[in-house]
Amino acid sequence: MDRRLMGVLTPSSNTILEPATAALVANVPGVSAHFSRFTVTRIALSADANGQFEYAPMLAAARLLADARVGVIAWSGTSAAWLGSAWDDGLCAAIRAETGIPACTAVGAIEALLRKKGATRIGLISPYTDDVQHKIIENYAKAGITVIGEAHTGLSENFAFSTITDDAVRQMCRSVAASRPEALVIMCTNMRGWSLMAEIEAELGIPVVDSTAAVVWQGLDILGADASPIAGRGWMFGQTAGRG
Repeated sequence: MDRRLMGVLTPSSNTILEPATAALVANVPGVSAHFSRFTVTRIALSADANGQFEYAPMLAAARLLADARVGVIAWSGTSAAWLGSAWDDGLCAAIRAETGIPACTAVGAIEALLRKKGATRIGLISPYTDDVQHKIIENYAKAGITVIGEAHTGLSENFAFSTITDDAVRQMCRSVAASRPEALVIMCTNMRGWSLMAEIEAELGIPVVDSTAAVVWQGLDILGADASPIAGRGWMFGQTAGRG
């Protein structure tokens, strides 16, 4: 049997991304998802909050995934959105150096999908606080991407993100869509969005790039797996990633 194993780094207080990732890959023949956690409980710009994303605990979790001989190690978290792309690039390089296994990240996958779409004017939906949201917008601006509409809920406790309802996510997307962005980005892997992509796209006529789904999309490409069985989940799964 041809087995393709996806390793996923998971924030400890996240309860959305594991069932979401498992559900997405369940319909891709031969692919299974395997998870390793490290401590993340709060999202903020303070030194202690950002300290949760030091490489050392993430690499320890990555080594555990390497024991399972996974073919890719995916960071299913959005910390690079406020820490910056250099942090993201450094993490992927560190994982490969530590384990010999290719790595990808949610934020890197989002950026790849926006390039695929040619989207430079986006809508941003997140559960984060004002200052975190503004930092993400600032980082996108540095990358030549303008956030022309946004909605956020003002939460900082990571577990609380998972309590945001489907209806709340739908309403935030509708609100942001009024600015007519070229894509809607749902920035958080502990907030529902992955299961709503096709529905929201059909209603609003705008591609939806959900963080959890995006890292699955790129992980499948690195594994050499065909994502077409889940093309109905949303626009992104009809796109060829290309490993470059």
